[in-house]
Amino acid sequence: MKLKLMLVAVLFLSGCGMLESTDTSGTTDQIDVKVTQVIDGDTIKIIYEGEEVTVRYLLIDTPETNHPRLGKQPLGSEATEENRRLIESGDVSIEFDVGDRFDDYDRLLAYIYVDGESVQEQMLASGLARVAYVFPQTHVTRRF
Repeated sequence: MKLKLMLVAVLFLSGCGMLESTDTSGTTDQIDVKVTQVIDGDTIKIIYEGEEVTVRYLLIDTPETNHPRLGKQPLGSEATEENRRLIESGDVSIEFDVGDRFDDYDRLLAYIYVDGESVQEQMLASGLARVAYVFPQTHVTRRF
């Protein structure tokens, strides 16, 4: 009986730790990060919690540049270059939405800001991105 209780306690406590690392629990604070690479118009690599991780932008979708099925789409290179220009123009921070922090491809899901300005909004304004509700978002979507 003691072994069963101890096993349940260990599983419960380890489960709490897993939730904390993947769920934002309503946190919407911006976190300063270092960008290591611009991958395309809606994806970058950053240093987060001491590790390099891929970040998929919430709320927008841009043309593909190297998709396994779709290949290179029109304006994909232009979207990548606009994203690079924005990212390299100042200090970058990320903000999570309520829900899981990672998608099915193990990419961190976040809103991206440069000097406090939304990169998603700027990509939409440039005409190189579209609003896409790829992942559940809640607190920022009402602006779009």
